[in-house]
Amino acid sequence: MRQPSVIARRVAAASVSLVVAAGAVACGPEDNDAKGAGGDSTPHKGGTLTVLNSNPQQDFDPARLYTSGGGNVPSLVFRTLTTRNRENGEAGAEVVPDLATDTGRPNKDATVWTYTLKEGLKYEDGTAITSADIKYGIERSFAPELSGGAPYLRDWLVGAADYQGPYKDKKGLSAIETPNARTIVFHLNKPEGEFPYLATQTQFTPVPKAKDTGTKYEQHPVSSGPYKVVTNENDGERLVLERNTHWSASTDAERKAYPDKVDVRSGLDSSVINQRLSASQGADGAAVTTDTNLGPAELAKVTGDKELAARVGTGHFGYTNYIAFNPTIKPFDNPKVRQAISYAIDRSSVVNAAGGSALAESATTFLPDQKSFGYTPYDHFPAGKAGDPAKAKELLKEAGHANGLTVTLTHSNAKDFETSPEIATAIQDALKKAGVTVKLQGLEENDYSDKIHSVKTEPGFFLAHWGADWPSGGPFLAPIFDGRQIVKDGANFNTGLLDDKSVNSEIDAINKLTDLDAAAKRWGALDQKIGEQALTVPLFHPVYKRLYGKDIKNVVISDWTGVLDISQVAVK
Repeated sequence: MRQPSVIARRVAAASVSLVVAAGAVACGPEDNDAKGAGGDSTPHKGGTLTVLNSNPQQDFDPARLYTSGGGNVPSLVFRTLTTRNRENGEAGAEVVPDLATDTGRPNKDATVWTYTLKEGLKYEDGTAITSADIKYGIERSFAPELSGGAPYLRDWLVGAADYQGPYKDKKGLSAIETPNARTIVFHLNKPEGEFPYLATQTQFTPVPKAKDTGTKYEQHPVSSGPYKVVTNENDGERLVLERNTHWSASTDAERKAYPDKVDVRSGLDSSVINQRLSASQGADGAAVTTDTNLGPAELAKVTGDKELAARVGTGHFGYTNYIAFNPTIKPFDNPKVRQAISYAIDRSSVVNAAGGSALAESATTFLPDQKSFGYTPYDHFPAGKAGDPAKAKELLKEAGHANGLTVTLTHSNAKDFETSPEIATAIQDALKKAGVTVKLQGLEENDYSDKIHSVKTEPGFFLAHWGADWPSGGPFLAPIFDGRQIVKDGANFNTGLLDDKSVNSEIDAINKLTDLDAAAKRWGALDQKIGEQALTVPLFHPVYKRLYGKDIKNVVISDWTGVLDISQVAVK
């Protein structure tokens, strides 16, 4: 998951989406009845679901959306070859069939993937969905004017690196074959055992070529899901969805589609959203948010009110906040300096700066604490929750800094409780106890992002974060630690500039595995191995706390998204 602006978008959309903003579970049942609030918890069809969001649902075109698991609002309209399992907690991190009959059939080395479409699939106008439509939908996502979606297909599909989409190149992609109306075959450059996860992205949505209106398609994309777009105002600021009468639940085991109508209203201040959900007056009683968390002060107020506390959904998205080192810059070229800082960190103060233990969980591993990622517990520099300044001073002395040292920590000025001044100050205070003087360099969000994502300007010591494009160790570890993904003249995410042949080879070996459980174990072991180099200091994983209206039923929060799944919600 690209950071930070795309993360923000992803968690909003799925999330994320993401984006997003941007990305679960000690999930709903910990804090509330998963069936929802109210006396009769049985979900019923009918009514209008209102979605109150901060971020508009922009670029509502399956080619342009960057989602995980098909997104949240997008997945009501766009079906894909596969999707996320719509279940609470750990079970929700599984990939399951959607338009396809299964999650894909690989050849022996996972370089060819074949899918068969279910029978009886239809668009909102009653016409049949075909494999050619999915091929075309993917091809149009390569058009420069429809950019924004996940970049993997350009890298993974044979001969796709320079493809410019069907508007300029009508030949299409030979790497995608459609031998008949229900079969689609993908030819890849290299083994990709996690292709079923990628097939959840909205780029795998079918698009009928005859109905494609290019950049205007987002105004009325042709629905393959349970709802169709009837209103799209101001580029997704107001999005109204009504039932697609040609959608059949018999072909869709995942989406419940209880409400008759979904009214998405965006561009709202986060405090206003939480106030409206808290009051639950009128239509707001049947309202949810897909992108607005409770802040520390709001959570304290809610926790003291039993009725409100019963309407808080709790989730964990695969996401890690961490300190990044650039080992090409002194003194961070010395592993003992990096280790010393790792020992000195007071994670309890960092967690408090992030809003407290209800909103952040301390981390010593780069991978999130979830089975699907292959989480393997380790702590190479054990210092307890409060840090070990004595051990840090010992290592600094061995590194030639017996009298301490002065360093600069770069962070964002955005009030996001992640890479913001509060976190930086907590780190500054902790390192002072170890004899390290930390000067803070706060930058505005765009300047911060540009600086830390350029090999030419990357600082030696800075705050960063990363979220998963899907719940696996692959999209978590590879962008940050695969040496072949170092980008010298563009956006670079391999902050430690690690180019270790053994790491690169293990990434390739795991990518060949189609047994995702076996792959997860290997990702966990690789995380543990990389962690020994102290190229990052994992700080915490965020916890999402979100209010929903008093009339909302059937709350489902999975480990895939960490947020309430609106495809499951009922309002009556």
